[in-house]
Amino acid sequence: MSFSTTTKEELARLHGIKRCCDLAELASLIRMDGTLQISSNQKYSLNVTTENATVARKIYNLAKDMLKLPVDIVVRRKLRLKKNNSYLVKIYPHGIEDLQKIGLVNQDGEIQAGINKNLVKTRCDKKAYLRGAFLAGGSISNPEGNYHLEIITNDSTLAQDISTLLNNFKLNAKVSTRKRFHVVYLKESNHIFEFLALIGAHQAVLEFENIRILKGMRNQVNRIVNCETANLTKTVDAAVRQLENIRLIEQTLGIKTLPENLQDIAKIRLQFPDSSLKELGEMLCPKVGKSGVNHRLRKIEEIAEKIQAKK
Repeated sequence: MSFSTTTKEELARLHGIKRCCDLAELASLIRMDGTLQISSNQKYSLNVTTENATVARKIYNLAKDMLKLPVDIVVRRKLRLKKNNSYLVKIYPHGIEDLQKIGLVNQDGEIQAGINKNLVKTRCDKKAYLRGAFLAGGSISNPEGNYHLEIITNDSTLAQDISTLLNNFKLNAKVSTRKRFHVVYLKESNHIFEFLALIGAHQAVLEFENIRILKGMRNQVNRIVNCETANLTKTVDAAVRQLENIRLIEQTLGIKTLPENLQDIAKIRLQFPDSSLKELGEMLCPKVGKSGVNHRLRKIEEIAEKIQAKK
């Protein structure tokens, strides 16, 4: 299973701390994935669709427990694409009071725009509502790749309200539009980590953090290797250039025309083309530091440049 699926499986098995939390989560699940049907004789039906069996079971149990209403589950087999099961949870409200209880209808009997504030009065209610929103319309990319968590809805007001709830916890949520949908998303790994912890996905938090640490270690190793490779390339290029300068002087003026200190370093460089500046300095008598060796080789380079200029 994907990281997103295992996270939802964990969350779907959680129980709210209080009844108000369970009501907020149920209201969120219904609002995100549900549709309201009204028959000609004013009978109501809430149809909530999900592809996750554990989430369907949670909606069923919450509706039975919190609303005390008749509930059915219909399992349907998809005939296209993945051909996996789809679960339809049918809830039968007795009247408009039941719809008001879950925040679908306001006190005036009109369809509620966005989140009913009575459902998210407390901190635990807000966390429960966000958990329901993620279960219904959320996804999270595998942390092995890019960090990205999103909650999708076709209701712009609901998207803004979910973003506001997230930002109450300082998670820096943003909203974008994708075709006819509205996407609430988090991009920073720290904010995704905090969100998972907030909604109670503790196993997912541990796995997420383990992967994040491993990624950080790999990136650090790669940076070190790249840095060492760049330094090695730079050292090799410098050594090749030094050898070319010395051979040019040898073929034109002759090494013996150089001052004694430059002769010594030129001969040792020819003899030990792969040695570092520090190693070359230790071979001289008396020994010379790295900066001293570099200074002498620069003098040789200046002489070689003058020879090149005369050609």
